[in-house]
Amino acid sequence: MAGVVLLGFGAARWRRPADPYHLEEWAVGGRAFGNWTMWFLLGGSMYSAYTFIAVPALTYGLGAIGWFAVPFAIVTTPLTFIFTTRAWSVARRHGFLTHSEFAAARFGSPGLGALVAVTGILATIPYVAVQLISLQAVLRTVGFGGEWPLLAAVTLISICTFRSGLRAPALLSVVKDVLLAWMLITAALMVAMYGGWGSAFRGAATRFAATPNPADGLLLPETGHLGFFTLVIGSALAIFAYPHALVGMLAAKDRDTVRRNAAALPIYCMALGLMAMMGIFALSRGVTPADGDLNTVVPRLIHEYFPSWSAGIAYAALSIAALIPAAVMSIAAANAFTRSLYRTYLRPDATPAAEAWTSRWVSLIVKFGAAALILAVDPAFSVDLQLIGGVLILQTIPAVFLGLLTAWFHRAALTAGLISGLVTGLVLLWDIPEVDGTGRIVAEHFGGSSWSIGDGRSIYVGVVALAVNLVVAVVVTLLVRAAGVRDGHDGTRPDDYHADAGDPYLQRLDELIDGLPTGGSGSPAHPSGGPSAHPPLRSPGQRVL
Repeated sequence: MAGVVLLGFGAARWRRPADPYHLEEWAVGGRAFGNWTMWFLLGGSMYSAYTFIAVPALTYGLGAIGWFAVPFAIVTTPLTFIFTTRAWSVARRHGFLTHSEFAAARFGSPGLGALVAVTGILATIPYVAVQLISLQAVLRTVGFGGEWPLLAAVTLISICTFRSGLRAPALLSVVKDVLLAWMLITAALMVAMYGGWGSAFRGAATRFAATPNPADGLLLPETGHLGFFTLVIGSALAIFAYPHALVGMLAAKDRDTVRRNAAALPIYCMALGLMAMMGIFALSRGVTPADGDLNTVVPRLIHEYFPSWSAGIAYAALSIAALIPAAVMSIAAANAFTRSLYRTYLRPDATPAAEAWTSRWVSLIVKFGAAALILAVDPAFSVDLQLIGGVLILQTIPAVFLGLLTAWFHRAALTAGLISGLVTGLVLLWDIPEVDGTGRIVAEHFGGSSWSIGDGRSIYVGVVALAVNLVVAVVVTLLVRAAGVRDGHDGTRPDDYHADAGDPYLQRLDELIDGLPTGGSGSPAHPSGGPSAHPPLRSPGQRVL
């Protein structure tokens, strides 16, 4: 871990740019990462401690319902392949760093962009908290209880991120993937040594049969199908809408790099499936979580069944797997604040250096805000925090996800739909009680993300809220069009969504100064050498830097 921390500090000198104090250099590595760097960065940020700690905890506690993470990861892959390439192209041509900038430009509404940014920040903080809860579980297992070890770890990764930006998690992701691959192979060998998966599933079935909870088991109950299906669909849509999903992709040097890495992501699904089954194995072996905290199941399994030297390496891998995504997520949330709130409303004349410094400090606030959140709450399943954040981020789907396909929606309708979806989601989340394994209610509100619809059935709140969002957006769009209210100006063009590296209209910071090319002609060079028919594009109120 000490070596990893030193590597994080040294990442500031890796591919050091001429101007390291520019937001594009700090936040997306200068948009210059190649295939291998992108592969490790995406794996490090998208397959996080949520994969290796929270999902096994859910399969350990409830069984089959925890498997929802595997099909949702598989569904995400084709969506990423199709939509992220379009997002990369339009972002490169306009210089966007966030979903919120795109929404503002697409629908001609800085206010909509600001609302998307605020929603993204609020949804990201619980996701960061999931990573820190996982790190806390590792620290607790090895004997470092209390709050100070977690705060110390958060401080170290905060300093690394503040200094090195996205280059730190990109470089550390290589180490993380190597260690986790080794840990997964070791875990598979361990299962084989103790009777294989057949024995593990038989043992888990026996233990589930002895519990009073009717919702657990190796098979979903008949009343659990709807909840499982909506969890899969809602989570698959939500993961793409998170700010950090775009940050990783925007670091790619060209469109092909994005497509290759999206096509290879199913390899990580195999690792996710194996880790989900580790919860079943832990249950079959009678592993007891520390202090009743189910998030410690995998660390306890490692502690009891790995040789001590091997357990140390595995703990280091899990710790890195928690810290890297937390760093990327905090960078993404900071970008959203800087580009859609700070520069749009607080300081429109901000210099590139001021943008970069603002994002650095906001990234610290996000990480320590997430640490404060986990000290204030104690969820039985840390995955609930991510799912609650997913309810929020799903409401940006019409403006961001559908916005990549069409500009049909009216900006006022999207704003009304987003607000309606957020209100619906929060009201339903408030109405969900927290229950223990025996079905006893231990808290009246915010007890999860699955809302009961009667007869023992439940549905993921995020899907219900998104449905309300879409209905409002469609109805209001039709009404305002009938009333003759003008649409916002679409600052993008159809060919923007297919631009690639080498495109003569890409905004490059080394070629643009205050919106003018260094040659001083007032517009970018046309590929034919003649006058430009395609001037630099920008979102409303956005100054090209």
